Order: sequence, then structure tokens, then C-alpha cells
Amino acid sequence: MPDAILSITGLSKTYAKGFRALNNINLEIQRGEIFALLGPNGAGKTTLISIICGIVNASVGKVSVDGHDNVANYRAARSLIGLVPQELTTDAFETVWNTVSFSRGLFGKPANPAHIEKVLKDLSLWDKKDNMIRTLSGGMKRRMMIAKALSHEPRVLFLDEPTAGVDVELRRSMWGLVRTLRETGVTVILTTHYIDEAEEMADRIGVISKGEIILVEGKVELMRKLGRKQLTMQLLHPLQALPPALSAYALELSGGGNALTYTYDAQQEQTGIAALLDDLDRAGVHFKDLQTSQSSLEDIFVSLVKDKAA
Repeated sequence: MPDAILSITGLSKTYAKGFRALNNINLEIQRGEIFALLGPNGAGKTTLISIICGIVNASVGKVSVDGHDNVANYRAARSLIGLVPQELTTDAFETVWNTVSFSRGLFGKPANPAHIEKVLKDLSLWDKKDNMIRTLSGGMKRRMMIAKALSHEPRVLFLDEPTAGVDVELRRSMWGLVRTLRETGVTVILTTHYIDEAEEMADRIGVISKGEIILVEGKVELMRKLGRKQLTMQLLHPLQALPPALSAYALELSGGGNALTYTYDAQQEQTGIAALLDDLDRAGVHFKDLQTSQSSLEDIFVSLVKDKAA
């Protein structure tokens, strides 16, 4: 049986001026998974996280963290959560060590220098432990925010746009850190604008648009069900336009008429490729090379959000 560490039931949020930020969110996050929440700006991602963490009050609905209601039993629920917000909000004139240690104390945890040392070393911040926050680079400040979130040993970690504004090398090192956290039993929920981040790391993916969850699916299953394949043919002779005999196919002419692309569903028993190749030959369209490719997660995401907006 799946073991949900986070359960969200019938959650909605309407602000005083009437804006409905979330609408009937129902979601379960499984213990030990990496869950990516994708959505365009204004979709409701940060509002959802803020409600789960007790920063914002829901209008209706319920959130349970490992069995603890986050309203009726706020302290127990919140102590299980680590949050890395988008904004870098810290005391610029405090040291890294003191900042992370203080954050642990806020959750009522006894001092544990060994744990703080391990967190700072895991995040490549140990040599900066005595530096003031204001002296750190943007990437180091981001890592320091993660250290703060891990200081009280949470079981659920929210990363709200964790790699925004950091370079590619640091992004990949953070991906490694997230996987390591998952291996220790920490459940990781991340929001990101980088589709490759979700494609690289997530076990499951949720897509939120206009305050509603429009899809939750295992990454592999999502790619299998919604991914489209394309067959691209490099033509022997360029075409000015598609011959009328080929109008029944989903064909796109590109590369100055030198390439022809056919999009098809690889899960269908009949892909139509054999019939297409026969009709190309009859129409006198010949190719010198062909290759296949599959839709990326980004293609799928854009398609889902576009369909929701329509």
C-alpha cells in the first residue's frame, strides 16, 4: 500500500478581493518520493506551499502531514517540514553557522553541532561557516537557505524554485543533493520553471494551472501516455509545398523545404508510417535520411497548459 506522508483534501483559497488562487486541490505525496509541481507563473504553486507550511490560511480544505493536521496540530506538522522559499531572506550580518544553528533552535530542537556540520559539508558550505551572509555569492546564499531548511531534520522538504538564478554546474550539484536526501528518507517536493529539472529528478509530476491540479502522473508513465514521436525525413529534393496526396497526414515542411516531419502516437497499433512511406513514393517524394525523436516533458507541459487555457 502506498504510504502518503502529505495529504491535501478539498483545498481552496480565495483572497479578500475575490481572487481564487486555489480551487479544490486534492493531492497525496508518498513518503520518500521526489515530486515536481509544474505550472506557469500565477498558477498557484507558491500559495499551495504556503498553506501547507502554515504561512497562509486556506479558505476551505484540510492538510495532513504524516497524520498531523496542520491547523489543529500546527507545531507537530510544521516541525516535519523544511521550506526553501524563492526569496533569499536572511540577516546579512550574521554568520552562516549562527544562521543555520538559530533556525534549528526555532523548531525547539536541542543544539546538535555535528548535524549542522554535516549539513554544511553536504552543501559545500563548511569553509564558509564563519562568513557573514552578505559576503556569499548568490549560489552560496541559495545553498545556505537549503541548510537552514534542513537544520531541524525535517521529513518533508519543499524547494520553491531552488535553482533559480544559479549556474548549470551548481544546479547539477543540487540535483545530486536532492537525490541523497531522498535516499535518507526525506520526501522532496519542488516547484521549478526548469522542465529538465523535473525530467531529471522527479518520480512523479503534478501540473497546476489557474489554481487547479490538472494532472498527476508518474514521470515515466506520463511520458509514455502523452509523449508523441516524430519521424523526420531529410528530403532528396526540396519541396515548395506538400503534394495534395499527402494532405491526410500530420506533416510539417521545414528547413527551407528540405525536411518533412510526421508526428504520430507510438502507443497506437497502427502508426501510419508504412502507409505514409508508400504514399510518399507514389507522390514522387524521396528522402535520403530519416530519424525519430520523442516529445520532451517540456512539450507535454506546454500542451497541457495550453489545453487548460483553451
